[in-house]
Amino acid sequence: MKHRTICISLLTLTLSLTTLLPALAGETADLASQEQPQGQGAYIIGAGDILEITTWKEADFSRETVPVRLDGMITFPLIDDVKAEGRTTMQVKAAIEEKLKDYVTEPNVTVHLQASLSKKFYILGEVMRTGEYPLLKNYTVLQAFAMAGGFTEWASKKEILLLRKVDGEDKIIRIDYKKIIKGKDFDQNVRIEPDDTIIVP
Repeated sequence: MKHRTICISLLTLTLSLTTLLPALAGETADLASQEQPQGQGAYIIGAGDILEITTWKEADFSRETVPVRLDGMITFPLIDDVKAEGRTTMQVKAAIEEKLKDYVTEPNVTVHLQASLSKKFYILGEVMRTGEYPLLKNYTVLQAFAMAGGFTEWASKKEILLLRKVDGEDKIIRIDYKKIIKGKDFDQNVRIEPDDTIIVP
């Protein structure tokens, strides 16, 4: 009897999970679509980035390493300079394909971001490793502190400043690290943007 009761309970749990998981998956997908609207989130190329450009079946028009110069341009065989800074990889792809039509029938170009070196942020003050850090993805301030090796013993964790340029003006965002880790104010765990400077007094 006891064995039969356990089997029935396990069956009930399995059926419940089978019903619940698709719903959760759908809810997660809905949330993801809300957080990442179509057309947003594409990486914008900057000076210093490294691209890999491949033209299908055309080795002469393929390059593994193409740096984006300080003037925002890249150099490519026969078509000379192409603007890359301020564009997405898909926009650069379209620009190269258009110029290659004089040399290749229906060119099929792939542009891949090999190294993101243009987006950076800075951490100063009472952290173990101050300096400049590459902004390789959507880091938060908590992740930035981890990259910097954490705080020194003298750090004032309740009075951290994040300096940011908004429409050409300096904006100061005050961060209380202790409130974040205690779960009192997760809104202060802001995402890092290019050229942000974090100061830990």
